[in-house]
Amino acid sequence: MEQQNLLIAIVVSVAILIAFQFLIGRVAPPPAPPAAHAPGKTVAPAAPSGKAAVPTVTPKKALSREAAIAASPHVAIDTPRLHGSIRLEGSLFDDLTLATYHVSVNPKSPEVVLLRPLGAKDPYFIELGFVGAKKGLALPGPETPWKASAGPLTPTHPVTLTWDNGAGLRFTRTISVDKYYMFTIKDSVRNTGKAPVTLFPYGIDSRSGTPPASGYYILHVGLAGYLSGHLFGSGIFHDPDTYAELKVGEPRNYTSNGGWLGFTDKYWLTALIPPQQETLKARFSHTKTGGVNRYQAQVVGPPITVAPGGSALTTNRFFAGAKEVNLLDAYTRMGIPKFDLAIDFGLFYFLTKPIFLTLQLFGEAIGNFGVGILILTLVIKLLFFPLANRSYRAMSKMKLLQPEMQKLRERFPDDKARQQQEIMALYKRVGANPLAGCLPMIVQVPVFFSLYKVLYVTIEMRHAPFFGWIHNLAAPDPTSLLNLFGLLPYAPPHLPLIGFLSIGAWPLIMGFTMFLQQKLNPQPVDPVQGRIMLALPLVFTFMLAHFPAGLVIYWAWNNTLSIAQQWVIMHRRGAA
Repeated sequence: MEQQNLLIAIVVSVAILIAFQFLIGRVAPPPAPPAAHAPGKTVAPAAPSGKAAVPTVTPKKALSREAAIAASPHVAIDTPRLHGSIRLEGSLFDDLTLATYHVSVNPKSPEVVLLRPLGAKDPYFIELGFVGAKKGLALPGPETPWKASAGPLTPTHPVTLTWDNGAGLRFTRTISVDKYYMFTIKDSVRNTGKAPVTLFPYGIDSRSGTPPASGYYILHVGLAGYLSGHLFGSGIFHDPDTYAELKVGEPRNYTSNGGWLGFTDKYWLTALIPPQQETLKARFSHTKTGGVNRYQAQVVGPPITVAPGGSALTTNRFFAGAKEVNLLDAYTRMGIPKFDLAIDFGLFYFLTKPIFLTLQLFGEAIGNFGVGILILTLVIKLLFFPLANRSYRAMSKMKLLQPEMQKLRERFPDDKARQQQEIMALYKRVGANPLAGCLPMIVQVPVFFSLYKVLYVTIEMRHAPFFGWIHNLAAPDPTSLLNLFGLLPYAPPHLPLIGFLSIGAWPLIMGFTMFLQQKLNPQPVDPVQGRIMLALPLVFTFMLAHFPAGLVIYWAWNNTLSIAQQWVIMHRRGAA
């Protein structure tokens, strides 16, 4: 029985870490390197009649981002959260950076780039326009030279674009943006001709290149959306429309009443948001040209007919920015269905999101998310205090019974069955439960998973500092023996063959607290079992060394609280 309990404890402990190493470490093979001529061709949606399609454009040799932007007139975007510009040729949204997010913890580092222009490597852009019901109708396309009112585009200053097709249709596009990341595009079409015109509004979210993170099983990166009551690209009971599973040349088509669709990254999101009261045609597609993958989310709305001498108005929105939890929740309440689930909280959503909201409450109140983790851990310990107390009382009994169990082993040295029979009888006489000591560890498993998910997927944890050398709770501890635990100002490389040199200070603290906690537990009589148990803190130290620092801090603090609680109980019972 004791060997079985030991095995259960080891399996439960190590399985947590092995599972996470498998989930975050198993990455799909890297995508093929981009060819010299990066594709940027717009795969246009056809009208339901199939009689007309949007013109396409293919850029020449890939340019730098700056050169590609300079090659075409743009009107500036300047908001508290966004910087960039709108390309007037085609009215494309292909230049966007996030003003409040930087590529590193250094606030002077470059802003995170979200959208990339046609002509540059791996273009990523959003296009809105019209498809005609009949061929031969001149409509605005990717090369249309729109004229713009004075910029820049700000939350208080919309920008108006105009274009006349010279054949009786005048297009006016009014673009506005809120103080966050939501764009609203109002397209007005006036018909001065003699015949009615039927148009289908469309939106395209196009992206070239496959981000390496798309191979992580712990997180979805790729095409995403909510269509026809189905959630795509989340860990919560979703249909599997991912980069890896969407085959080349095999698009997936959907009909939906409202919804949204686009691309999700770990922290960023672009999403087309058509009118929610309309029935739309949506498509996810994957093409490949010159070895470069191209993914596209597109939506075609219901037809609008513009009578001679009349006009028509259609309104669309798109989101392009950071997946901030409170912001996406607010947009969800404003009528965008399941928009909050663009954050991949996973199957433990019912536990992960409350943990995040509680952590956010503490972190914002204190001004430090690391301290928030400490308070959250204390709250969790208080919630499970009665359960832990019963467990530690049971462990005290087990520790006090060790001399008696040793006598039984010495009494029946060659009869293992009789040993187990007598030990079980001893447990029954004193009311001891050998499995009770595993309960705190089992209870901790879903909390561990959920907190890991919070640290890994929520942008609020990105670049969130603690104290001392921890400047990013979502990244591993940057210290190691190679930089004298932060005394030398450089980040050492990861060296697999001498991994012990790259273990940070917090993983070592965690390992030490785990070792102290083990010393309080009943020690196995078998010396081999004892050596295995002593090795576990070392194994956990190595395995947690490359986990987010916030998770390691949680584990070390949880161990410390457990040690204090366990010592008090066992001391009172004479087992400490």
